[in-house]
Amino acid sequence: MENKTAVKAFTPITILFIVTNAFFIVFRSLLTKWGVDADILIIGNLLLIVLTAFSYYQHICSLRNKNIHAFLRMLKGSMLIKMMVCGVAALIYITTAGKAVNTGAVLGFMLLYFAYSLSEAAIVMKLSKQNKNA
Repeated sequence: MENKTAVKAFTPITILFIVTNAFFIVFRSLLTKWGVDADILIIGNLLLIVLTAFSYYQHICSLRNKNIHAFLRMLKGSMLIKMMVCGVAALIYITTAGKAVNTGAVLGFMLLYFAYSLSEAAIVMKLSKQNKNA
């Protein structure tokens, strides 16, 4: 698989990151009115784009392998790592915030996690169908 194809396929995830951050910044007052901390969502979005880029890189490397089991192992492993890091980040936030936990921000973070994971899985499956090795 060419690097150009892999980078081009990552564009929807980049657009998702930009659009969601723009939404959080532009509609900060509306989110505050709803009781959601926009700063927590922006930090969570930044964490998710970094984790998604790492896991996407792992997926692209695994697509170059001719063994389908290696591809599936890498796919499940990177998704598990992303889920565990997000869980630990949420746990750290919840324990440090104490009673001041912003439930809306935590739920928004979970929604972002699902959006990134579904986007990434769809892109990787599309690339795997195009790949001659997979």
